[in-house]
Amino acid sequence: MEPRDLQCLLGALYGIDLQVDVRDFLVTDRRALSPWQADDSRGDTREELLIEEGGSELGVALYLDAALVRRLACMDPRELLSGRNFADYCTAIEGVSHFNYVAWNAARECQVTLLELEMQAEVDKYASARLLLAQLAGDTSARKLLPRLFADAAFDPALAPAALRRYEDAWGLAARYCLSLDARYPAGVPAGAMLRELRQFFRAPRPAKVSHIHTVVLAS
Repeated sequence: MEPRDLQCLLGALYGIDLQVDVRDFLVTDRRALSPWQADDSRGDTREELLIEEGGSELGVALYLDAALVRRLACMDPRELLSGRNFADYCTAIEGVSHFNYVAWNAARECQVTLLELEMQAEVDKYASARLLLAQLAGDTSARKLLPRLFADAAFDPALAPAALRRYEDAWGLAARYCLSLDARYPAGVPAGAMLRELRQFFRAPRPAKVSHIHTVVLAS
């Protein structure tokens, strides 16, 4: 499964038609990112979206580790999504999610916060993996998804305090939302009311996203 396939998977899930192809912005050699990065940037990350703003122009590059891309191509999540490729899938879908969300909002001249970028990526992991697992192995496998995604979160201890807090907040909000989705729509691929809700959530700005999460969690 190539990055473009992941982009199309998310595009179909959310009913969006992006006019940009992630392959045109994909970088797999980390050395090519040096002009984009600050001196204190980590060199061991396997996924990173880099953004450079200049006037009315927005420069974007998506870095995915070359070995990661090769492994997903060899072990296609559309054919098997298991412990052998689940971590790689989540890493890649997070990067593509960031790219799609920035591109979709930029086309509408909407600003995006880092919190909503991370929160949407966590929801995208759940929704897309649930879709694949339900198609591959039925609801039994899909029901095991939430613990795999949210039971044991581990955040990079090297993160700056503000960044760590942002990741924790985004993860917490997304976890509560996905738990609510799973409780209200417990079986099958995302369809019907669940799919409509996911698409509305994707299109909502950050305040509306957070408000919706609080509303559905309190109601459940």
